[in-house]
Amino acid sequence: MSLYNQRGVSAQKEEVHQAIQNLDAGLYPHAFCKVYADYLTGDPAYVNIMHADGAGTKSTLAYLYWKETGDLSVWRGIAQDAIVMNLDDLLCIGVHDNIVFNSTIDRNKHLITADVLKEIIDGSAQFFSTLKQFGVNVHYLGGETADVGDVVRTVAVNGTMTCRWPKNKLITNEKIKPGDVIVGLSSAGQASYESAYNSGIGSNGLTSARHDMFSKWYAEKFPESFDPNIDASVVYIGKHRMTDKVQIKGNPIDAGKLVLSPTRTYAPLMKKILVEHFDDVYGLIHCSGGGQTKCLKYLPGKFKIIKNNFLQVPPIFDLIKEASGADLKEMFQVFNMGCRMEIYTNEKAAADFIRLAASFNIEAQVIGRVEAADSKMVEIHHNNEKYHFTA
Repeated sequence: MSLYNQRGVSAQKEEVHQAIQNLDAGLYPHAFCKVYADYLTGDPAYVNIMHADGAGTKSTLAYLYWKETGDLSVWRGIAQDAIVMNLDDLLCIGVHDNIVFNSTIDRNKHLITADVLKEIIDGSAQFFSTLKQFGVNVHYLGGETADVGDVVRTVAVNGTMTCRWPKNKLITNEKIKPGDVIVGLSSAGQASYESAYNSGIGSNGLTSARHDMFSKWYAEKFPESFDPNIDASVVYIGKHRMTDKVQIKGNPIDAGKLVLSPTRTYAPLMKKILVEHFDDVYGLIHCSGGGQTKCLKYLPGKFKIIKNNFLQVPPIFDLIKEASGADLKEMFQVFNMGCRMEIYTNEKAAADFIRLAASFNIEAQVIGRVEAADSKMVEIHHNNEKYHFTA
């Protein structure tokens, strides 16, 4: 059994998918988000979308860093994580403007103070202000903050995004076909709209990253930060403290801050691509839960996805592998591994997208292609090895 499963989580969410298998798949079953008829007005030219996601167990990491250092600012990153995990999913169906956001914050009041709540709420508003500068208007309508210490060990930060969108401006992934190339967008570095280096870890796989990177000291000092049902042998097995310095390109960064890098949004870049090159975008995949195998769920046919020119894997994932001894194949299923957005397109448009990405200081390149096959599969080439995955 993998370390990920031993810690009570699943990268593939098999049980969740089994539980919801009988629900309506929406108008476009291969689209990255569920899309429904415009129930609000009945207009056949529009659709309704409502999407929910959150920062996951990354909030537990913020809790540890805050408790150890007193630095409240890390909670603003958690606010961004919860927003981006919704927003960048919506980008994958073509939505990039006039979105409504409601937050849901569940806390243990004995541990999470009013100052923390203020940082999360203010951080949300600040992030929406940044997005507005790029023409991405997200309207913050508040939400629910509940004191549920009997349910939540520390805090859970989630949100819901809703919009009404023209049907003829949707990306449904139905145009993905053999011969397409795949442009990968890096999750690491420092985009022009980011204030610091981003490790690229995003908001998936943080249960593994936290336990793999950080030391048993946290289990002893903060037992509220993990599930007591987990076997002690997989709890905080790393060597780092939050404030240990890690050298990234010659610059020292706190290990805790590195793993807490706020999830990068691709909204400023993707808005330009979707407005200026809509017809050249055949499909979009947000490599979140399921990592580099996420595309398997949304392929409209029996295709083989070959990723034979993968982006350079950022240092954070090397650190996690070193700390845990994790198998690289499993890591490609758990983490984005430095590529969190895939654009399926043609070769000419791919060159345009790469140039646009560079204008935002985002590394991008053609990472692979689509081929016909007898079943849905992914083949990843990395360090002279090939990793195979099937649906």
